[in-house]
Amino acid sequence: MTPEGAGGRPLIHVRGLTKVYRMGSEEIHALDGVDLDIHRGEYVAVMGPSGSGKSTLMNLLGCLDSPTAGEYWLNDRQVSRLDDDELARVRNREIGFVFQTFNLLPRATALHNVELPLVYAGASSGERLERARAALRAVDLEDRANHRPNELSGGQRQRVAIARALVTDPSIILADEPTGNLDSKTSAEIMSVFDQLQATGNTIIVVTHEADIAAHARREVFLLDGKIERDEITSPAVGAPPAPRVTL
Repeated sequence: MTPEGAGGRPLIHVRGLTKVYRMGSEEIHALDGVDLDIHRGEYVAVMGPSGSGKSTLMNLLGCLDSPTAGEYWLNDRQVSRLDDDELARVRNREIGFVFQTFNLLPRATALHNVELPLVYAGASSGERLERARAALRAVDLEDRANHRPNELSGGQRQRVAIARALVTDPSIILADEPTGNLDSKTSAEIMSVFDQLQATGNTIIVVTHEADIAAHARREVFLLDGKIERDEITSPAVGAPPAPRVTL
């Protein structure tokens, strides 16, 4: 059965999510029975001190790992029961990743870096080019399409990474410490990009330990010792609901 509440189903539905790592005879409960719902169009910051479980939660939500116990539904599909090959297909189709270290191919142009998820998805060369250029345009970087990473600033590299996350039109954009390698001015510029993407209806989850970065989100989920200690709306939406999510 899928989660209850037709018409109001959450995009992400987590119940009893648990992750236990075994180190010899010792068991480490990185996540301990987490319940969490995130709806389409939300902007959520996941926070917590080192060892709180936020990175483990990110890995599970991003289908980079499987839980020890519990259920994870993404877009009405129970992904917590999928095998590695099926999880890889979900990652490519449903999730756009933005990492602290950019993870760009150094010898490839910005355009080719953005194209890569579409290569894995089997898109034609014409479709790849069109959608990659649209994604770069969405982050105001189309004029740098033929530049390689070493010809770009840190902020521009992260914009390329965001464009790559956008190009498959994912259900969620999952950003792990996306400003960790950037100065404060560039960090503000990158967070402005996320603000604009959320305003057009994209669902964004930012994992961060920085309060000023989390302040951009509309909701804060705070983890401690593998459990959700606090889950609160920090900036409720005002007025009309977000516009439909822009597709590329």
